[in-house]
Amino acid sequence: MKIRHAHKHAYLLALLQIVFFVIFCIFVRYHPNADARQNPQGENASSYETKIAKYKDDDENVHKGTYPMFQDVHVMIFVGFGFLMTFLKKYGFSSVGLTFLIASMCLQWAIIVNGFFHMHYGTIIVDLGSLLAADFTAATVLISFGVVLGKVTPTQLIIMTMIEIPLFVINEVIGRTYLGVIDMGDSIFVHTFGAYFGLAVSILLYREDLHETTKEGSSYNSDMFAMIGTLFLWLYWPSFNGGAAPGDDQHRAIINTYISLIFCCVTAFAMSSLVDKDKKFNMVHIQNSTLAGGVAIGTTADLMVQPWGAALVGMIAGVISVLGYTYLTPLLASKLRLHDTCGVHNLHGMPGVIAAIVSGIVTAMASEATYGPSLYQIYPEMAPEEDTEDFTRIKQFIPDLEPGSGRTASTQAGLQILALAITLGISLVGGLATGFVLRLEQFATLKTNDLFEDEKYWLMEEGEDEAGEEHERGSSAVPMHVTTENGNK
Repeated sequence: MKIRHAHKHAYLLALLQIVFFVIFCIFVRYHPNADARQNPQGENASSYETKIAKYKDDDENVHKGTYPMFQDVHVMIFVGFGFLMTFLKKYGFSSVGLTFLIASMCLQWAIIVNGFFHMHYGTIIVDLGSLLAADFTAATVLISFGVVLGKVTPTQLIIMTMIEIPLFVINEVIGRTYLGVIDMGDSIFVHTFGAYFGLAVSILLYREDLHETTKEGSSYNSDMFAMIGTLFLWLYWPSFNGGAAPGDDQHRAIINTYISLIFCCVTAFAMSSLVDKDKKFNMVHIQNSTLAGGVAIGTTADLMVQPWGAALVGMIAGVISVLGYTYLTPLLASKLRLHDTCGVHNLHGMPGVIAAIVSGIVTAMASEATYGPSLYQIYPEMAPEEDTEDFTRIKQFIPDLEPGSGRTASTQAGLQILALAITLGISLVGGLATGFVLRLEQFATLKTNDLFEDEKYWLMEEGEDEAGEEHERGSSAVPMHVTTENGNK
């Protein structure tokens, strides 16, 4: 029997769950801190236990302090992102529901893909750190989702997720492992990558009939729901930027993010009113631009930017984000055929670029006079080479210090900017390629009347439409109709 377009996502999800389950059975194992066999390790430990013991932390309760911040990030992913995208008046089920679905699938796929790049003796080790990394990976996909919100089918979203996560991990491995770039709040690797990947996908999926629908707008109630997402993200962002940081680095990350956010918030409100001819606040700016400070400070969140520096970054982000929504988004739509449903470029894209530039400036000024010996823990590649006088001197303060390459601050700063360039390159090329795949006929596209509308994929209760007429919605599944290449019916 021929599978109807509207039902393809169900079969695809079922298939992926079976594949992921098999992979988990074969490769995924507990970290020794969560493995009963390792607590304590017996005299007759197996070879696997002996090999893996080296990865066991001395403090078996080390993750207890991390869990609250992990849970904050988890709430951001499912509540913050989900509700932030409910501003569309007829797409609330899809905004929250598809966020729930795609994020859960992302977490499974991210554990697998991240694990294959960091395998221990042929095994994928799962601990709280890997779960936190999976959440960051899911955030990348949800940022891209915001660009194409309301314009793609569940099947297309699933395919986009399957392609984006491996590209994201490859880019992060290049940046962190091979270049030694620091990005504690993942503004380069998560926000910038997710934004420009989604924008590139959107360019390939552009359709002329987007202006024919009135469903893209918001309503009073939908904007109120979106503010729930904004407030959850705003409150928990310090955990996102500082969740993976140790000791005093984490303390600084929380303080810097907090300060950046509060200055960004007030600045965004001020700018929103200033750019309006009637000097009124624009809810689009308040829902999104107030968060831009969390992105812009992310890469340098754990660095010595000083409170005034964090405040300055937040203010710049608030100004740039509001101006982006007001002037740049309409320009990109008219000149480049780039339709960005959520304005992701203004919340994640440009603030992510700002974060990378700020990291280059701050890193170029990094020295022992500012950081003390901890400089070489924050920037491991700047640690002196082994068997040098400097290395011996610093070892007295940090006994477990690993030798670095003696990289200078200016070199490290240059590599921070190089990581931004590589991220932009991989995300844009990968997004364009993904957009080309999603345009293929077998993945289908939405009809004009189905854009920014829940009814195509959700059972709807008997309700009242905007004209005030009662009608029964979603009583039966309707096959997806394939559109032409340019998106017309």
